[in-house]
Amino acid sequence: MSKIKVKNTIVEMNGDEMTRIIWNLIKKTLILSYLDVKLETYDLGLDHRNETGDQVTIDAAQAIKKHKVGVKCSTITPDEGRVKEYQLTKQWKSPNGTIRNYLKGTIFRKPIIVKNIRPHVCGWKKPIIVGRHAFGDLYRSQELRIPEPGVTTLCYTPNSRPDWSQSVKLFEFSQPGIIMGLHNTDKSIQDFAATCMNYALSEKMDLWFSVKDTISKTYHRHFKQIFAEVFEGYHARFEEAGINYRYLLIDDAVAQVIKSKGGFIWALRNYDGDVMSDMVAAGFGSLGMMTSVLVSPTGAFEYEAAHGTVKRHFYEYKKGNPTSTNSVASIFAWTGAIRKRGELDETPDVVHFADVLEETVIDLIEQGVVTKDLTHLIQPSITKYETTESFLEKIATNLDRRLNG
Repeated sequence: MSKIKVKNTIVEMNGDEMTRIIWNLIKKTLILSYLDVKLETYDLGLDHRNETGDQVTIDAAQAIKKHKVGVKCSTITPDEGRVKEYQLTKQWKSPNGTIRNYLKGTIFRKPIIVKNIRPHVCGWKKPIIVGRHAFGDLYRSQELRIPEPGVTTLCYTPNSRPDWSQSVKLFEFSQPGIIMGLHNTDKSIQDFAATCMNYALSEKMDLWFSVKDTISKTYHRHFKQIFAEVFEGYHARFEEAGINYRYLLIDDAVAQVIKSKGGFIWALRNYDGDVMSDMVAAGFGSLGMMTSVLVSPTGAFEYEAAHGTVKRHFYEYKKGNPTSTNSVASIFAWTGAIRKRGELDETPDVVHFADVLEETVIDLIEQGVVTKDLTHLIQPSITKYETTESFLEKIATNLDRRLNG
């Protein structure tokens, strides 16, 4: 069959270790074999980030903002051990964090539901989408090690009146300790709220928002107040769509989430979203079955797998040993980007291709064709599994059959 023409560019970001291997296999066998698409590629592999002083990550973020759609392979955020292993010039920051801070926006993580993988939380029947604020807080915090007794303060000096400032005593240390400062902006929180509400309308799902305003009466309460203010402009549209907005204290929300049937979007601050998205992924079965998209307030979208680089499998691969690495989340990163490109370009055949590829993957899993990590999650459990390569080959065979009628 002739290739399907994709009208505009998709920004592609290559990554690290085993996910880099499967990324290139997916691109070759499932994407470029069927699509005539221009990919603007950036190598975010750790070696190349080190060679460019991490400028390549900034370049990739700028390209996503320009072209509106990006798809990213999993990457390494180096710790001290990785600095030695890769002989890095420094401990580079998370590429995800760099891109998020540039684009500013919200990360939505959604489980991939298949009939024969039963959630660990038995009551969950519908997806729970975690919307994570992708700006500020812990990920742009400043920290100090307090070496000896002393007083710490939080101080604000307005630009218009440098002679006038406000300060509050944080803590008087009688012994060594640690301290951290967090920040956020009204504009970022407003964008976060609006993005979550637009996403809820697009998914036709209820929206929950949670912080701890009973304890944090300024910082957390400000989030709560801004969400309430933004919702005033969405109230009628939510009613028309038959969906609701709820505010819950985060500890109450956690209890409600576990007891729920699912079927809602849970908006959370940056760190809370990081933690709870992994909890939701594990509850539904696996991070390998979780999609992730960063939605910026300027209308840019970046898709990626929710999991890491599968280091252990990569070391086996380098030894020449067979691996059985789950490529589903990486495939769905590609299909998410392709679908969004088709929606923005108004090319339904491109959207259809993304839908068919996802359906092909889900059908295979429901037939019991899986990689090793899913064998104990399948009901009933199975012992037979595919290698990394044979799983992708079977997807390609079935995809070709579907696309050819």
